[in-house]
Amino acid sequence: MQTILGAGGAIGKELAKVLPQYTDQVRLVARNPKAVMGNEELVSADLLDLEATKAAVQGSEVVYLCVGLTYNIKVWQSSWPRIMANTIEACVDAKAKLVFFDNIYMYHPSEMSNITEDSKKDPQSEKGKVRLGILNQLWAAHNEGRIQATVARSADFYGPNAGSVSVMEEAVLKPLQNAKSANWFASLKNPHSFTYTIDAAKGTAILGNSEIAWGEEWHLPTAKNPLTGKEYIETLAALVGAKPKTQVAGKGILRILGLFNPIMKELLEMIYQYDRPYYFNSDKFESTFNYTPVSYQEGLKSLI
Repeated sequence: MQTILGAGGAIGKELAKVLPQYTDQVRLVARNPKAVMGNEELVSADLLDLEATKAAVQGSEVVYLCVGLTYNIKVWQSSWPRIMANTIEACVDAKAKLVFFDNIYMYHPSEMSNITEDSKKDPQSEKGKVRLGILNQLWAAHNEGRIQATVARSADFYGPNAGSVSVMEEAVLKPLQNAKSANWFASLKNPHSFTYTIDAAKGTAILGNSEIAWGEEWHLPTAKNPLTGKEYIETLAALVGAKPKTQVAGKGILRILGLFNPIMKELLEMIYQYDRPYYFNSDKFESTFNYTPVSYQEGLKSLI
């Protein structure tokens, strides 16, 4: 049995499509789980509840923690440590291995130009501090021998099922499709890596089913040579037959928008990811598992 916690999100849905290559028993856990392939076991659970989490994980050999919380620092601070602690205890109880689907928020802003698994973990944002805290919880449990764990880390993602959590689709593609200006942050001139959701899911499944993966952090396969904000917008505009009209929100504009829009307020501390080149390096994964990620040209075309 392999179990996805947070099965209703973008990565959870794509992962559910991939896991049947490795097991004939897949369990989807969410507050309101829905079948993806049609033959999964569905379990409704609140991961803030330890006993509910234990029940959801019982009988699993591998567990994938793919939860996505509301983009709000107070929610993250109150919920993430409990979710990680409950998931660890549930995996200990079930003797299950744990794959944690992670992001890059714990890295220091100075590392953005070449983000590797060895980049310095020294977050300057409040959300980054939460992510580093739960990562430390995970490795403490692993190092104490309580569980076997691995980390599957993604850049910002785009692609099938990404929808409202994808900057590429929400801020760029949707406005262009409606003859409006595409939105970007800080600067249009900087390259910015994005992980394709199908690559993220395939990579996560590979890690959960590879003995060499345990005890390490892995950057999920992500295409090299990322485009700049300007190039992403021009490419998508051409694909939908729209004019590449653009509006760029810097810190000042985000501060003003944040007075009325909670998401914009939350994005302000993360704008460093757009005001400099953002290169996500997945060489370790690609060379170890002989994997070639989807190119940006292919990935962007698939959005249309």
